[in-house]
This record gives sequence, structure tokens and C-alpha cells, in this order.
Amino acid sequence: MGVADLAEYPWDAVAPYAARARAHADGIVDLSVGSPVDPTPPVVADALRAATDAHAYPQTMGTRALRDAIARWYARRRGVAGLTAENVLPTVGSKELVALLPLLLGLGPGDVVVHPRAAYPTYEVGARLVGATPVAADDPADWPQSARLIWVNSPGNPDGRVLDVPALRAAVLRARDLGAVLASDECYAELGWDAPWDAEPIPSALDPRVTGGELRGILSVYSLSKQSNLAGYRAAFLAGDPELVARLLTARKHLGLMLPLPVQQAMVAALADDAHVAQQRERYRTRRALLKPAVEAAGFRIDASEAGLYLWATEGRDAWDSMARLAGLGILAGPGHFYGEHFPQHVRLSLTATDERIAAAAARLRASATAPV
Repeated sequence: MGVADLAEYPWDAVAPYAARARAHADGIVDLSVGSPVDPTPPVVADALRAATDAHAYPQTMGTRALRDAIARWYARRRGVAGLTAENVLPTVGSKELVALLPLLLGLGPGDVVVHPRAAYPTYEVGARLVGATPVAADDPADWPQSARLIWVNSPGNPDGRVLDVPALRAAVLRARDLGAVLASDECYAELGWDAPWDAEPIPSALDPRVTGGELRGILSVYSLSKQSNLAGYRAAFLAGDPELVARLLTARKHLGLMLPLPVQQAMVAALADDAHVAQQRERYRTRRALLKPAVEAAGFRIDASEAGLYLWATEGRDAWDSMARLAGLGILAGPGHFYGEHFPQHVRLSLTATDERIAAAAARLRASATAPV
């Protein structure tokens, strides 16, 4: 199977709902895609500007300064001490890595790629790209013997579900029993909302309480798009088992997958500065505190959503019907159908809109709850 054989891009199906939402007298509130709207932090933009003399090819492995910054960040923010430059590797955003990891690991027909039941669709795309079989399963007991790559996602996209240390430990042990690579997508880990994640760090699959101090077979994937508003920079990285990292580095060298040097310098600045992350987290906390009760007042139940950038909501009917209702209010969401077959009655609402647009959405939702039928 090749890229040309993949299905049409699913977001094209949202176009009619977007057109209806844009027709609202007060304009659209686009909560469909989690693309940051807030400014890139000055400390990061300044570092990018200072590195614009980038006349030579960058290294696929990244600069030593960047790899050291990633290792220090894991120790400081994720509780994972002892990583070295050999444990980490920058990537051209995280979506590229998710899509290409089965290829880079040499998977093919007969292999299984496991991903969550409520899942970012690129996990399945990566499996189908190499002819492997995608399987949606959350319980490690349901992971088949033929699994060679297992994706876990905590906090989850779209559902905001967090895997605690015992859950991650069970996933690692099962993956090792199967001889599979466990890849943990952790891109929303700085955005915990409900207890206990409002007060304690969301654990990484590399946490020693999870691994027992042994990184064999484990990769952690992280992106600066969310915590640092760097979606346009395509700034991400992975960390974990040094043997796996070395294999991926060799494959990526052959493919020319390298980050521009100015972006690498910007990442070093972003990874060293916690203040802008706290500021962005507070923005999202404020928006969530306004939007969540309004969504509930409008008759939706919010499931999971204990962390991350989204509210995972249902009003007990098909997601396309909920999409139509929301579009009539000038609000655009993402239908649960895009995130697997298991949640056809859910919609995903993003917190990545301006304060003014979030307030507008909340007002419209509250008004809809009291409007005559």
C-alpha cells in the first residue's frame, strides 16, 4: 500500500458544517482543530532570529546542545533522570514520526500496530502505509501476539484520558512479553486539569516507576506545539531505548529527515524556559473553566477530558447530528467518527481559540439550553 491508496482526508467532510458555522451572525467559533492561536513566546522567537545564518546542512541527530536540552527537560519536567544524547532524537513534528514509525522500524504485512480505541487517526495511517494491520485496543490483555508496535497516548487525543503509573507499567510489561516496541505519545503532558493531574506531573512511559530502570523497547514522543505554541515550527522529539534511537537515526539519515538549525536553536530556548509553559497552561485552564460548564449546560456529557487540549463530549446521538446543532450555533467541532469506530456519538471541542471566541461559544451554548424547542 502507498500514500496514494489512503482514504480521502477525513476533515474534508467537515466543510459543510464549517460553512454553516461561518454564516452565524457573530461569526464562527472554530473548535475543530487543536492549532494554537496564542503568540510564540518571545524567548523562542528571539532564539530563532539569532540562528538565521544556517548555511550548512543540519545533522539528523540534532546539535549536541539540543540533545542535551531534551535530556535535561526529561529530568526536570518528566521525572526521567539519566538520559544522555544517545537516548534522544529530534523529529520534524510528531505527526511525521507517528506516521513513519512503522516504516522506520521495518514493519510490514502480517505485523500488527496497536493503538487506543479513541485515537488520533495517524496511528492507523502509519500501519496501513506499510501493509500492517491496525488494531484498536486499550486493555493490554487484548493486544495480540502479532503486535510489533503498540501506541499508547497519555493524555489522550481526543479523549484527554491519562494513564497512571500502574497502567503504564502494565502496558510496558505486556509489550515486552510480546516483543513489541511500546511508543508513548505524550504531547499534552503539561496540560493536566482534574485531580490528581492538576497538582502532580503526568507520568511518562520512561518514568523509572514504570520501567523499573530499564528503557528496553520503550519510546516516548513529545511535541512543543502545544506547550510552547510551536506548531508552525514542527518541533518535536523522541526519547528512550538507545538501541531503538540508533536504528531510527540511521533510517532517518537515509531519508533526509532533519530539523532546520534555527528551529533546533529555538527548541533549546523553549526547553530551558518553564515560565512560558506555565503562562500557556493558565490560558488553557481559564478557557476550559469557561467552556466546560457551558457545554454541560447545553446538554452534553463530558467524558474523560482530565487533561489535554480537548473536551470529549456527547449528547447521546450521532456525532454528525451534534455537529449540525453546534454549526447552527456558529461552533465547529470534530466528529467522533474521525477517531475510530467506537465513539460515533462523541464530538471533540478544542480549547485552542482566543479568549473572546471561547466566551462567545460559551454564551451561545448557554443560550441554546434555555431556547424554546
